Amino acid sequence: MHVVVNAAMSADGKLSSRQRDQIAISGEADFARVDRLRADSDAIVVGVGTVLADDPHLTVKDEQLCQQRLERGEPEQPARVIVDSNGRTPDDAAILDDAATTYVCLSETAPIDRRMELADHAELVTAGDDRVHLLRAFATLQEQGLEQVMVEGGGELIFSLFEAGLVDELLVFVGPKVIGGRDAPTLADGDGFIDEFPLLSLERVERLDDGVLLCWTVDS
Repeated sequence: MHVVVNAAMSADGKLSSRQRDQIAISGEADFARVDRLRADSDAIVVGVGTVLADDPHLTVKDEQLCQQRLERGEPEQPARVIVDSNGRTPDDAAILDDAATTYVCLSETAPIDRRMELADHAELVTAGDDRVHLLRAFATLQEQGLEQVMVEGGGELIFSLFEAGLVDELLVFVGPKVIGGRDAPTLADGDGFIDEFPLLSLERVERLDDGVLLCWTVDS
């Protein structure tokens, strides 16, 4: 499995405001890049916090890219994956529609009634006691044929993936906007590292509109 984390952050490193409101950080050029990246992926992964805050659909928008997937013998849309330890994903979330296969990764503590409701809309993956064990969950996803995986947030999930050693590439669009706020989410939230910090190798830098795309690989 190859895991690519893709994110857009402000010039001061924020993913959104302290109110967790969705803020436009990137423009058309980056939107098109993200759509191509989705089209090249087997699955797109988000944490439940992103689902609750933004209600994303996580589908490829460009019909030509969808057609190219079909011509390659792939589903028209990549699969969608929610990391949701306690089963908090709403039944009417956009990500649970029938546009693509959706997997919900749960822990053992997810209530039975929520499991039954989510099972009507998604494939369930149980891994971990009180929170999703990412290594086990991603191993199960790989068994389903999901090899090229794109992660779109949020900060808690991204930190946990780095902590688990699952990230291979980090792509960050830095936009021309300052958001501020000590409580605003950043690229990698969670507990934070105090030693053995993940190290990155810069592969390329590309200007997009008035921002910049930074492309790193994760040192093994």
